[in-house]
Amino acid sequence: MGKIEVIDADGHIIEPTEQLAAYIDPAYREYGAMPGHRGYYPSDAWDRSVRGTLGESAGDAKAWLEAIDRGGLASAVLYPTSGLGIGWVREPDFAVALCRAYNDFLHQEIMLKSPRLKGVALLPLQEAPEAVKELRRAKGLGFVGAMLPAVGLRKPLGHDDFWPIYAEAERLGLMVGVHATVRGPHFFGADLFDRFIEVHTLSHPFAQMIQMTSLAFQGVFEAFPRLKVAFLEAGCTWVPYWLGRMDEEWEKRGALEAPRCKRKPSEYLTSDRVFYPAEASEWLLGPTREALGEAGIFYASDWPHWDNEFPRNIQEMQERKDVSEEVKRQILFDTAKRLYGLNG
Repeated sequence: MGKIEVIDADGHIIEPTEQLAAYIDPAYREYGAMPGHRGYYPSDAWDRSVRGTLGESAGDAKAWLEAIDRGGLASAVLYPTSGLGIGWVREPDFAVALCRAYNDFLHQEIMLKSPRLKGVALLPLQEAPEAVKELRRAKGLGFVGAMLPAVGLRKPLGHDDFWPIYAEAERLGLMVGVHATVRGPHFFGADLFDRFIEVHTLSHPFAQMIQMTSLAFQGVFEAFPRLKVAFLEAGCTWVPYWLGRMDEEWEKRGALEAPRCKRKPSEYLTSDRVFYPAEASEWLLGPTREALGEAGIFYASDWPHWDNEFPRNIQEMQERKDVSEEVKRQILFDTAKRLYGLNG
């Protein structure tokens, strides 16, 4: 088989407040301003970069196009960095303004610079009707999906309040991507720990388990059979265990306590409308691929975040012996194309 094309299904843009300030509604421009500090998002004091030794900066199209060329990528789909914490923004009106500003920034300064740079929109789930409006606007601007914050919101993602968003995403043919962040460790049971290594280890998989449980048992997959849902940045080898656990609970208690979940959760979550990332370092990728059935598995760089392994992880994926060349092609290219509805 010839050289496999690669699509990065989950890269990140760095969006400092100074850049977003140029796009936000003037009524909110000075939100959070203090002498010597200004930030639109709730923050924390974790030393992510290990004293500045890990990670890179990618706040513009030039940095990302250079990264694409370095890694030999066909294209990259970009998520926010600070915006991963959008769920922690409490004021609904400010969340609306902030999401709109981020989407305008990404469209104007990144997406319009090259067709190889694709954008996933930020939505203010704090105000569902406005989120629906922003999703429609994002579709018109050429965004290929929308992000759902896995942490921060006061209600889990399966809650009825969010169903109009899912209905609109299904109607528009846009995917929704559940993405976590380390902010707010009490949300995912990590507030017992005092070191970033401990908190970060738990953050993404535990948050994904929480939201997967909510979406499945509350009946979202049953109600929206064409909605494409991705669970991002936690790998995929945790999924078979969690599906087995949910199935067992459903068999014993589902009829009474999860009546809108009409089938075993695993039947929904191994269908061709659910998607998971594959880490090159995951030991059990081969058997996990078999266990997940028709679900899509995709490659994600996570560049430029501190823990990325780009572009080395592309070569490592290509050299794996536990998956076929056809599966490698699906992971590196085909699945992302299907998830985001990309042309070419």
